[in-house]
Amino acid sequence: MAQDTIPLRLFEQADRRPTAPAYYERVAGQWQATSWRDYAEQVRGAARSLIALGFEAGQTVCILGFNRPEWTVFDLAAMAAGGAPAGIYTTNSPDEVQYIVDHAESPFLLLEDESQWAKVEAVRDRLPKLRHVVMMRGVRVDDPMVMTWEEFMEAGARTPVEAVDERLEGLEPEALATLIYTSGTTGPPKGVMLSHHNLAWTSRTAIDMLHIDATWSTLSYLPLSHIAEQVFTIHGPITAGYPVYFAESIERLRDNLTEVHPKVFFGVPRVWEKLYAGINEKLGAATGLKKSLADFAIATGREVNALRARGKEPEGLLALKYRLADRLIFRKVKAAIGFSQLRAGVSGAAPIAPHILEFFTGLDVIIHEVYGQSEGCGPTSFNRPGNTRFGTVGEVFPGGEVRIAEDGEICYRGPNVFLGYFRNPEATAETLVDGWLHSGDLGKLDDEGFLSITGRKKEIIITAGGKNIAPKNIEAELKQIDGINEAVVIGDERKFLSALLTVDPESLERLAKVHGTSADALHTSEAFLGWLQGEVDRVNRKFARVEQVKAFRVLPENFSIDEGELTPTMKVKRRIVHERYRTVIDGMYAEG
Repeated sequence: MAQDTIPLRLFEQADRRPTAPAYYERVAGQWQATSWRDYAEQVRGAARSLIALGFEAGQTVCILGFNRPEWTVFDLAAMAAGGAPAGIYTTNSPDEVQYIVDHAESPFLLLEDESQWAKVEAVRDRLPKLRHVVMMRGVRVDDPMVMTWEEFMEAGARTPVEAVDERLEGLEPEALATLIYTSGTTGPPKGVMLSHHNLAWTSRTAIDMLHIDATWSTLSYLPLSHIAEQVFTIHGPITAGYPVYFAESIERLRDNLTEVHPKVFFGVPRVWEKLYAGINEKLGAATGLKKSLADFAIATGREVNALRARGKEPEGLLALKYRLADRLIFRKVKAAIGFSQLRAGVSGAAPIAPHILEFFTGLDVIIHEVYGQSEGCGPTSFNRPGNTRFGTVGEVFPGGEVRIAEDGEICYRGPNVFLGYFRNPEATAETLVDGWLHSGDLGKLDDEGFLSITGRKKEIIITAGGKNIAPKNIEAELKQIDGINEAVVIGDERKFLSALLTVDPESLERLAKVHGTSADALHTSEAFLGWLQGEVDRVNRKFARVEQVKAFRVLPENFSIDEGELTPTMKVKRRIVHERYRTVIDGMYAEG
């Protein structure tokens, strides 16, 4: 009998609910459904084609493209055929693409379009193991190595169905199922090896914890090369039987949300921040009766959801106020942003500011913060419905254990801990010790088992005076200043702390108008910088003297993925930022 794996669960869903929708994609302005039976047949057909083209059990494939059905079909087909897929971020450069495809030793590569092919073509002489490139639907490239999606799917027509069944039967729980290449803030990415048991156990536990069933739905839009999006787009839906809507693009996210109204929605903090900025601006423009009603509803929402975060429901007068606020405000606002059906909003991949979480509770939307890493198949801890504490990253994921090492490092052990790093035993030995995953993050557990993140070991600043300072909390406070997008605190081997700040593009025009200048000149405006100094002073009062920011500069533009200052999951690459703005940094300290 075949072991419990994600591909096997897919075929079981096809038997259980053959005609129910498995996924939707936007075609000619309409959401077009594909059933579980057809989804399973697409995966089986792709697996047959891989086998026909020489794919062997234990080999890997790479995938480079935005979220589309072909992405998940190719991913699952590789697993079903006894191999492992590896996703590549669409923003990766040709050299970064070459590194992953070569390091994963992949003979097969799926690409979205001509622009991604151009990256591969530029480095093809450094990809000796690459044999076949498959394009997603609608794209044809004139090259002997490249085939269309239709040509690929036809390649397995003569391969017996039993060939896939044999591979599926042969899957072992502890065998490699997928490779997640870390977006890494330092050095080349490492290939995180996750087993079939890792994926199956994690998705089942998450589904049970959130009480998700086949009536739910989600919108897939974040990079599928990230483990969190894979859990919400591939493993979770296949486990619970709920459908996935593939977003048209990041740019169309807000429009797609209002069309789909998902029941579960995962976003990195930057996504929630953008939603917050848009809603907050509209609420700020309200006057008179509308403003009074909005204020009443927000106050009621916060009070009610403070109860619900502890597993309680409003009663009496508060319940009456909530019903009124829901009818007058909540329903309209949630419908306008696509959250009318939302049951679980989730934030992860980076810390989210507490004021964002509090703001959404006032709109009757609770965001559950999750913490973890690819090496733990996603979750280490989770703020669960009915047991949420803002300012923490929740309780330990069910079935796992957390301990805090003497130096404050968070160590985790559980069935979701990875097998190790692909072709990197040294890094594996450093990170995985006696079954414990050493996260590299610093944290603490309170008396009730809620975990808080206090910093990252590699980001600890050691000042010239020998003081050890974790910049995370200082940066989080600076980012709460109105209009500030990113904050990078500096001070390693320096006499005092300084900071580089960037302004949120969506706040640029508004702040420029308030301070009587142009958007282009805001970062040098005396009025703006004077106001900002007051805000930084306010933040400083929350910290010890040695942790206070004594100087800052506002950069003329934001950090970007394209310039290499941010990872694809929007984490700041400190080393790159320090190198790029060394002159600015040195200038702050020269002025003393």
